[in-house]
Amino acid sequence: MKRFQVYLTVLLLAVTASSAAATIEMTVNGLVCAFCAQGIEKKLKKFPATAEVVVSLEHRLVALALKEGQDIPDADLRKALTDAGYTVKSIVRTETPIADVRDKLNQVKPRTHHTLGAMPGSRPARCSRVLPR
Repeated sequence: MKRFQVYLTVLLLAVTASSAAATIEMTVNGLVCAFCAQGIEKKLKKFPATAEVVVSLEHRLVALALKEGQDIPDADLRKALTDAGYTVKSIVRTETPIADVRDKLNQVKPRTHHTLGAMPGSRPARCSRVLPR
């Protein structure tokens, strides 16, 4: 009977560990230039659970791959990006590998400022952010 309890405990722990999200996708407003992307990558890589970060300015998406068996609470992610001056619109946890997220971003044509209602010939706002040290 004790063997069965030990087996059941190990099985439950394995299922719990494997049910953790592999990738966290965040929709973020305020991404304007490559310095924004670089700053976000640097900030998110400070979390010990971060394996890899992908930032898409065009899609306003920040994807974060987690190290196996580790996690970062949504509140911590939201605070890190909000403190850096960005607005987090949504946080979604998925099992999609970050390589697939990157491939999908490269295939999907983003909406441009023209399709968002800007006047033809106008330019998007310039970035005035200062990278954190």
